[in-house]
Amino acid sequence: MSSIAPAQVDATPGLSPTDLAELVGAFNEVTARLQSTHEQLRGEVARLQQELTDTRGQLRRAKELAALGEMAAGIAHEVRNPLVSIRLFGEALVSDLSDRPEEQGLAGKIVRSVDRLNAVVGDVLNFARDLRVQSDVIEVDALLRDVAEVASGYARSVGVDLTVVASPGTQVSCDRGLLQQAILNVVRNGCEASADVPDGARRVEVSVQERRGRTPDGASRPELAFCVADSGPGFPTEVRDRVFNPFFTTRETGTGLGLAIVHRILDAHDGSVVIASNENAGALVELRVPLCVSVEHAGDESPQQTVRSLVMTSEA
Repeated sequence: MSSIAPAQVDATPGLSPTDLAELVGAFNEVTARLQSTHEQLRGEVARLQQELTDTRGQLRRAKELAALGEMAAGIAHEVRNPLVSIRLFGEALVSDLSDRPEEQGLAGKIVRSVDRLNAVVGDVLNFARDLRVQSDVIEVDALLRDVAEVASGYARSVGVDLTVVASPGTQVSCDRGLLQQAILNVVRNGCEASADVPDGARRVEVSVQERRGRTPDGASRPELAFCVADSGPGFPTEVRDRVFNPFFTTRETGTGLGLAIVHRILDAHDGSVVIASNENAGALVELRVPLCVSVEHAGDESPQQTVRSLVMTSEA
């Protein structure tokens, strides 16, 4: 009887310590990548949720402001008509009382009070009016020169040093008149805040910086920020969310419409207003608009030298 020999099985060599270490290392690397990707996805989802919340808030705010604007416009028109009559009568009294200085002074106060009320009505109508943006590609330098020319006189009158730093070759697509108005409103606020500082330098600086923003559909885009930094007391945390509300003000005088108008103008330009922290104390307000195109500096002069040569101050 013959016997059957057992089948021979090839022996498979085991993993060496080096191979095992490489396998564990590869596994750990893949796990780390998956964890990192997971964290990134979670962060992106959180960001998108926040953007959706912000967008809904902006839409709700826009509807509320539109309704408030219509109501304010109606009231303003009703108030302006009698103001015209009161001023005419006040001027007549000033003329008729030329031989009675004391009474003439009182009549003059009436006229000046009417002028202040009329200015408030003008602000209300300006806030309530329908903004029609007529965009054109403009040179930022030219816009900033106009800002410096218009604002420097007021800055000097309140003892504030205004500096405007230009940005050679940069262009934006915007309504030049509306954007200039927005910048001037913020500059004036900065001058008023800086003028209240009892000690130290009183200054306001306007400059431009490139930022990264997002379109309404979430795509990344370059933006140009008109940065207005002042040396005032800054915005308290508890009022930051309210400073753009119509008629809200922390000052004894003023309508509280300046920053509300700024917000409307930037909204109309598909831009935004950001209150940032100022490293040198005070307030830093950024008016951000989509960046049209940035032209490279030309010639032999360095960009730093070019910017320095275009610095304008209120002392000039």
